Amino acid sequence: MTTPRHDPATLIDLARSLCAATGLDAAKSKAVAETLVESDLLGHATHGLALLPRYLDDARSGGMTRDGEPEVLRDRGATLTWNGRRLPGPWLVHKALDIALDRAATHGTCTVAIGDSHHIGCLAAYLTRATERGFMLVLSSSASAAAAVAPFGAITGVLAPDPMAAGIPTDGDPILMDVSASITTINMAAQLQKAGAQYPHPWVQDAAGNPSTDPAVLTQGGTLLPAGGLDHGQKGYAWALMNEALTQGLSGYGRADQPTGWTASVLLQVYDPEAFAGQAAFLRQTSHTAAACRAATPRPGVARVRLPGESGLAHRRAAFRDGLALSPAIWDGLRGAATKLGVAMPA
Repeated sequence: MTTPRHDPATLIDLARSLCAATGLDAAKSKAVAETLVESDLLGHATHGLALLPRYLDDARSGGMTRDGEPEVLRDRGATLTWNGRRLPGPWLVHKALDIALDRAATHGTCTVAIGDSHHIGCLAAYLTRATERGFMLVLSSSASAAAAVAPFGAITGVLAPDPMAAGIPTDGDPILMDVSASITTINMAAQLQKAGAQYPHPWVQDAAGNPSTDPAVLTQGGTLLPAGGLDHGQKGYAWALMNEALTQGLSGYGRADQPTGWTASVLLQVYDPEAFAGQAAFLRQTSHTAAACRAATPRPGVARVRLPGESGLAHRRAAFRDGLALSPAIWDGLRGAATKLGVAMPA
């Protein structure tokens, strides 16, 4: 059976209506809707509209703060720190990005730390807003209430998957990277469990420390492995520690506060290449490296070498041309939320 395809604008309108039905104002509804659909457009289905029913439940239950602004803790011009007050993560990140893009044009760079945001979704969904202006964006996030990843050499869950993303302009498409300090993510595990599927490789370990391909071990005391796995997991472990220092340490909100619920600590950094060696010099270097990677001889069985973000941007263009395919499970989740909130589904 062919998976139905949907007009992205229609999906954004549906998501906005669902958010508004929970009491989110127009700006917050727009940010959440556009960010989740952008995630799906880039092919990150685990962090797109699949998350919306959970967001809506949190907005109704009080797990997500619906009203107000972030609390400014410190503002030194090139650096800004907020208490996000568990407000919608996509709205906080877009608001912070607007400020950082404006200030980076003056200071050359701007960094915003956000403590106690609600979940921010797929990090890659924000990157092109900076790269389209010729700026580089680095975005990090950590779920300070999550302890799903074991430190290297341990069986106890302590850390979060700790994703970091970067949007790097070139003279062609930007490089868009979005990677985690763990081999896999909590959301991917949940989707595989629903589908009764296994990981292609042993990316998790059971409660006794035995490597496994079964995501169900995570509900039985198992943990995600750091990037590098049992062989070189010290690299993912070190990356996670750095990421949690950048997000939780600099924002001042994290594990030490023993948070509960769906919270995130965030660090957003924007760089204006013109303030450094200059835009032309920056693009000369990044474009040269991108071309060299594409021209590298592929390994046997590999058609060609790609850059991070290349497949996502191709998926996005195809979705705007042919419609965005959503799995029946995601569509059913949206329909269930619409029924609960009294919102009409599109034809």
